[in-house]
Amino acid sequence: MEDLAELYLKNNIVSRKYSGDALHIAIATVISVDVLVSWNFKHIVNLDKIKKFNAVNLNEGYHILEIRTPKEMINYE
Repeated sequence: MEDLAELYLKNNIVSRKYSGDALHIAIATVISVDVLVSWNFKHIVNLDKIKKFNAVNLNEGYHILEIRTPKEMINYE
């Protein structure tokens, strides 16, 4: 998990200042969560960053990580 987070940092997806966010994504990826839900629009729920996280994930043999906002996960039925 730490190695994967380090790859996110080396690929400049997030800066070292936000290494906790990189680790958060790496943990979710390695344990194969179905969906990561977050309000963090700057570093996590950001389409450009999601694509970059997933490019690293696929390159490292992991699955694509679905990242959504809590609002997207609410069922209004």
